[in-house]
Amino acid sequence: VQLQASGGGLVQAGGSLKLSCAISGRTFSSLASGWFRQVPGKEREFVAAISWNGGSTRYVDSVKGRFTISRENAKNTVYLQMNKLKPEDTAVYYCAAGALYGSWQIYDYDYVGQGTQVTVSS
Repeated sequence: VQLQASGGGLVQAGGSLKLSCAISGRTFSSLASGWFRQVPGKEREFVAAISWNGGSTRYVDSVKGRFTISRENAKNTVYLQMNKLKPEDTAVYYCAAGALYGSWQIYDYDYVGQGTQVTVSS
């Protein structure tokens, strides 16, 4: 199973970015998915999760109302729409997938992709 994240970049505070994560190698529609982020020197932080059918989502408090996780099972892709970005959102963002929905621990996910850098300037 491979997860390929894309869509990161440099944006000014208040701007938007949309991250994508394409999953290949197995039936994506049977997997829950999540996004994590990490800054140097800190643990990987949970950002958002979505159930296998998109019916349930959860977010860390710091991104509620600004970020939206979604998925298109027909395209084997999960997204993270990020609006009203803040400098503290700067991090490497990782997508993950697995059988367990909603865990805040990266270790509970079966598959983790490489990261994509998001930098928000003030």
